[in-house]
Amino acid sequence: MSHKIIRSLLESRLAAWAAARSPALRVAYQNVDFSPADGETYLQAYLLPSLTASNTLGGDHRLYTGTFQVNVITPTSSGEGPAESIVVELADLFPVTLRLARGALEVLVLTPVSQGPVVPNDTTQAVSASFSYRADTE
Repeated sequence: MSHKIIRSLLESRLAAWAAARSPALRVAYQNVDFSPADGETYLQAYLLPSLTASNTLGGDHRLYTGTFQVNVITPTSSGEGPAESIVVELADLFPVTLRLARGALEVLVLTPVSQGPVVPNDTTQAVSASFSYRADTE
Protein backbone atom coordinates (compact mmCIF):
# COMPACT_ATOMS: atom_id res chain seq x y z
CA MET A 1 0.00 0.00 0.00
CA SER A 2 1.46 3.32 -0.94
CA HIS A 3 1.11 6.76 -2.37
CA LYS A 4 0.67 5.04 -5.74
CA ILE A 5 -2.78 3.84 -4.62
CA ILE A 6 -3.58 7.23 -3.10
CA ARG A 7 -2.63 8.96 -6.36
CA SER A 8 -4.83 6.56 -8.30
CA LEU A 9 -7.85 7.17 -6.06
CA LEU A 10 -7.57 10.96 -6.14
CA GLU A 11 -6.74 11.22 -9.84
CA SER A 12 -9.55 8.84 -10.79
CA ARG A 13 -12.11 10.98 -8.96
CA LEU A 14 -10.71 14.13 -10.59
CA ALA A 15 -10.66 12.56 -14.08
CA ALA A 16 -14.27 11.32 -13.88
CA TRP A 17 -15.50 14.73 -12.73
CA ALA A 18 -13.45 16.64 -15.33
CA ALA A 19 -14.72 14.44 -18.18
CA ALA A 20 -18.37 14.70 -17.07
CA ARG A 21 -18.21 18.47 -16.58
CA SER A 22 -19.66 20.82 -19.20
CA PRO A 23 -17.50 21.93 -20.78
CA ALA A 24 -15.21 18.99 -20.08
CA LEU A 25 -11.69 19.73 -18.84
CA ARG A 26 -8.55 17.86 -19.77
CA VAL A 27 -6.12 16.96 -17.00
CA ALA A 28 -2.33 17.04 -17.26
CA TYR A 29 -0.80 14.46 -14.92
CA GLN A 30 2.71 14.39 -13.50
CA ASN A 31 5.31 13.05 -15.93
CA VAL A 32 2.74 12.38 -18.67
CA ASP A 33 3.01 14.13 -22.04
CA PHE A 34 0.40 16.85 -22.47
CA SER A 35 0.05 19.54 -25.09
CA PRO A 36 -2.61 22.16 -24.37
CA ALA A 37 -4.44 23.83 -27.22
CA ASP A 38 -4.15 27.59 -27.60
CA GLY A 39 -6.62 29.27 -25.26
CA GLU A 40 -7.59 25.99 -23.56
CA THR A 41 -8.58 25.86 -19.91
CA TYR A 42 -7.20 22.69 -18.33
CA LEU A 43 -6.05 21.19 -15.03
CA GLN A 44 -2.67 20.02 -13.75
CA ALA A 45 -2.74 17.37 -11.00
CA TYR A 46 0.07 16.82 -8.49
CA LEU A 47 0.44 14.42 -5.57
CA LEU A 48 2.89 15.90 -3.06
CA PRO A 49 3.58 13.15 -0.50
CA SER A 50 5.00 13.86 2.94
CA LEU A 51 7.14 11.49 4.96
CA THR A 52 5.61 8.10 5.71
CA ALA A 53 5.32 7.39 9.44
CA SER A 54 4.70 4.35 11.62
CA ASN A 55 2.70 4.80 14.82
CA THR A 56 3.29 1.40 16.40
CA LEU A 57 6.25 -0.04 18.27
CA GLY A 58 6.12 -3.13 16.06
CA GLY A 59 6.43 -1.05 12.89
CA ASP A 60 3.44 -2.77 11.26
CA HIS A 61 1.47 0.47 10.80
CA ARG A 62 2.01 3.02 8.02
CA LEU A 63 0.69 6.56 7.97
CA TYR A 64 0.70 8.24 4.56
CA THR A 65 0.12 11.98 4.46
CA GLY A 66 0.54 14.66 1.86
CA THR A 67 -1.09 17.27 -0.32
CA PHE A 68 -3.07 16.88 -3.51
CA GLN A 69 -2.83 19.98 -5.67
CA VAL A 70 -4.76 20.84 -8.80
CA ASN A 71 -3.69 23.86 -10.82
CA VAL A 72 -6.41 25.47 -12.90
CA ILE A 73 -4.79 26.88 -16.03
CA THR A 74 -6.72 29.54 -17.95
CA PRO A 75 -5.82 32.05 -20.65
CA THR A 76 -4.59 35.35 -19.21
CA SER A 77 -7.32 37.19 -21.09
CA SER A 78 -10.10 35.38 -19.19
CA GLY A 79 -9.60 37.09 -15.83
CA GLU A 80 -9.59 35.23 -12.52
CA GLY A 81 -13.32 34.43 -12.34
CA PRO A 82 -13.38 31.23 -14.43
CA ALA A 83 -10.45 29.68 -12.54
CA GLU A 84 -11.89 30.64 -9.17
CA SER A 85 -15.25 29.08 -10.13
CA ILE A 86 -13.48 25.81 -10.95
CA VAL A 87 -11.71 25.92 -7.57
CA VAL A 88 -15.16 26.11 -5.91
CA GLU A 89 -16.22 23.04 -7.91
CA LEU A 90 -13.07 21.22 -6.77
CA ALA A 91 -13.92 22.06 -3.16
CA ASP A 92 -17.29 20.37 -3.69
CA LEU A 93 -15.60 17.38 -5.34
CA PHE A 94 -13.14 16.87 -2.45
CA PRO A 95 -15.02 17.85 0.73
CA VAL A 96 -13.46 17.53 4.18
CA THR A 97 -13.85 13.96 5.53
CA LEU A 98 -14.34 12.47 2.04
CA ARG A 99 -13.18 8.84 2.19
CA LEU A 100 -11.93 6.96 -0.86
CA ALA A 101 -10.95 3.31 -0.52
CA ARG A 102 -9.23 0.57 -2.43
CA GLY A 103 -8.86 -2.71 -0.61
CA ALA A 104 -7.76 -2.07 2.96
CA LEU A 105 -6.40 1.42 2.23
CA GLU A 106 -8.75 4.33 2.89
CA VAL A 107 -7.77 7.91 2.04
CA LEU A 108 -9.31 10.71 4.08
CA VAL A 109 -9.46 14.35 2.96
CA LEU A 110 -8.23 16.23 6.04
CA THR A 111 -8.52 19.90 5.10
CA PRO A 112 -10.82 22.07 3.01
CA VAL A 113 -9.65 22.85 -0.51
CA SER A 114 -7.57 26.01 -0.31
CA GLN A 115 -7.08 28.41 -3.19
CA GLY A 116 -3.59 29.71 -3.86
CA PRO A 117 -2.54 32.95 -5.53
CA VAL A 118 -2.83 33.62 -9.24
CA VAL A 119 0.48 32.89 -10.96
CA PRO A 120 0.65 34.68 -14.33
CA ASN A 121 2.64 33.48 -17.33
CA ASP A 122 2.95 34.94 -20.83
CA THR A 123 -0.33 33.54 -22.19
CA THR A 124 -1.79 31.64 -19.23
CA GLN A 125 -2.39 32.00 -15.53
CA ALA A 126 -2.52 29.31 -12.87
CA VAL A 127 -4.65 29.18 -9.74
CA SER A 128 -3.91 26.31 -7.40
CA ALA A 129 -6.41 24.35 -5.32
CA SER A 130 -4.99 21.99 -2.73
CA PHE A 131 -5.91 19.91 0.30
CA SER A 132 -4.18 17.59 2.76
CA TYR A 133 -4.89 13.87 2.94
CA ARG A 134 -4.16 10.97 5.24
CA ALA A 135 -4.25 7.20 4.84
CA ASP A 136 -3.48 4.56 7.46
CA THR A 137 -2.70 0.88 7.12
CA GLU A 138 -4.01 -1.43 9.78
